Amino acid sequence: MKIEVQIISKEDIKPSSPTPPHLKTFKFSLLDQFIPSPYAPIILFYPNDCMTLAEIPKRLALLKRSLSETLTRFYPLAGKIKDDLSIECNDDGAYFVEAQVNCRLDEFLTKPDLLLLHRFLPCELMKELTAVTYLTNIQVNVFDCGGIAIGICISHKMLDGAALSTFLRAWSATARGCEEVIYPNFAAPSLFPANDLWLRDTSMVMWGSLFKKGKCITKRFVFDASAIAALKVVATSSKIKCPTPPTRVEAVSAFIWKCIMAASKEKHGYQTRRPCVLTHLVNLRRRMTPPLSDNCTGNLLWMAAAKCMTPDKPELHDLVGELKDAISKLDGEFVKKLSSDEGNSLMCESLKQIGELCSKDEVDHVGFSSWCNFGFYEIDFGRGKPVWVSSYGLSGSPVMNLVILVETRYGDGIEAWMTLDEQDMSNLECSSEYIKFASMDPSPLTFIGHSASSS
Repeated sequence: MKIEVQIISKEDIKPSSPTPPHLKTFKFSLLDQFIPSPYAPIILFYPNDCMTLAEIPKRLALLKRSLSETLTRFYPLAGKIKDDLSIECNDDGAYFVEAQVNCRLDEFLTKPDLLLLHRFLPCELMKELTAVTYLTNIQVNVFDCGGIAIGICISHKMLDGAALSTFLRAWSATARGCEEVIYPNFAAPSLFPANDLWLRDTSMVMWGSLFKKGKCITKRFVFDASAIAALKVVATSSKIKCPTPPTRVEAVSAFIWKCIMAASKEKHGYQTRRPCVLTHLVNLRRRMTPPLSDNCTGNLLWMAAAKCMTPDKPELHDLVGELKDAISKLDGEFVKKLSSDEGNSLMCESLKQIGELCSKDEVDHVGFSSWCNFGFYEIDFGRGKPVWVSSYGLSGSPVMNLVILVETRYGDGIEAWMTLDEQDMSNLECSSEYIKFASMDPSPLTFIGHSASSS
């Protein structure tokens, strides 16, 4: 059966109250220039909890009304980008789309087609932000059974993953009628003020160096609780013990890094030594002194970079150690320097080093971004929590090796959304070491966890 997504309506959802005149201009922080991608797309899938089809219009009206109220507090998200330094908070509103899907939700989730997921999203993902682009874009997709998929594209210049979680928690709490109202913290522009666009220009050069010729494909792999526990054991089995055991994100990231290097080596020939750089986006909020609130909006991120320069037979514990060392460098002292007078030169030098190394044809790169511990599976608009939280699939060229790590439904496993060169992906799927720990694209309906983990 061919799945069709039919657009039923489009409208602008404006804030429930006008933005005061003194808040009409919102300045971006310096770190908001770091991430070049226009949007941070995410899709939340909700089963029908005995709601009749006649009740769906009321449900949609509630989502719109609560979104309008939430935008009053998150007022920059209802504006337009004036230039790369600020937002005009003109209350134009969010772009809201209603769509109908010609199948049941459980039919789609039995074997989801990753390359169809973009149809549940309200905007062109690769489209550049312009002065007329909406910062907030929502698409509510209603399946024949009454199940719903909420596709969200919010400007990455305004929200990183943690800030997106804050917005979704605020919106869903408003929809449920919670007495405790969640407010954003807009402290980032004062902590990291931006007066020009040097970081945007420097980071664009660095990000450009990460793209390679070829064709990419996205596949989804799941590491369940037992696989993660086994990887942690392997990572700590060396006589040289790590000071602290790896987290689940560190263990899975290092293992994927190891297997991607093996896949690349198979493609280029086993006699070829190809250094590989791993980058991991790191949330800086709790690394600051004092720590920032989780409700602090913006892009409070920086990039940890680890290198494996002699990848003959790298051991997992060595790679975990390299990753831990890279992340540990982004400590409170480092973040303090970022916001000081020497911050500009520190950021510039860091990005140039990564760009110069990754621009070499003989050097591979894999980038990681973790959505774990952001609470996306706790987002409840009043009819229950999502059964699946998804990214989306890519195919085509050029190639940038990218891995997005997402918690499984019950928090004890990790989904790895991996976009790789097609041949590297094929080699990875044939790796006995890799498939020993990773399950390829199990149905979100059948893959369940048993106990939550915060490690």
